[in-house]
Amino acid sequence: MTVRPIRIIGDAVLRAECDPVRAFDAELRALVTDLMDTLLGVPGRAGVAANQIGVAAQVFVYDAEGRRGHVVNPSITVSEELQEGDEGCLSIPELYFATPRAMHATVTGFDQHGEPLTVSGSGFLARALQHETDHLAGKLFVDGLRGQTRREALREIRSAPWARRAT
Repeated sequence: MTVRPIRIIGDAVLRAECDPVRAFDAELRALVTDLMDTLLGVPGRAGVAANQIGVAAQVFVYDAEGRRGHVVNPSITVSEELQEGDEGCLSIPELYFATPRAMHATVTGFDQHGEPLTVSGSGFLARALQHETDHLAGKLFVDGLRGQTRREALREIRSAPWARRAT
């Protein structure tokens, strides 16, 4: 089992758009395994994106609502219906904020062997799919916060013991 260190907000790799995967090879399969090992090594989390472990590739893994898997080169569509709920992130440890998300999401992409796949979900799974897809675009969940919630989030990030610099 290989649990890789998680990159924390302030690390440039979290803000760069990840590159599409072009080779569905042993290196990709090893990355997917490392991502899943990392996710399963941190209880209570719903997903890990490749850039969170320092790899700028469009790959993420998820484990939410009894469904577990991975998606390579994801494309997402979301519903207009919204859900409210607290959201957190391994790259912003131990901080949670009310984050609006679409109630339903569908991700299309590929598995680690290059076979097409589709993952659809509602509620928490939809939230996880949106969160991980955002990571691959260089976005963190706090980027979508507004008003007082955003100000509170940035203040808590700056004062957190693990903070390098808030972005």
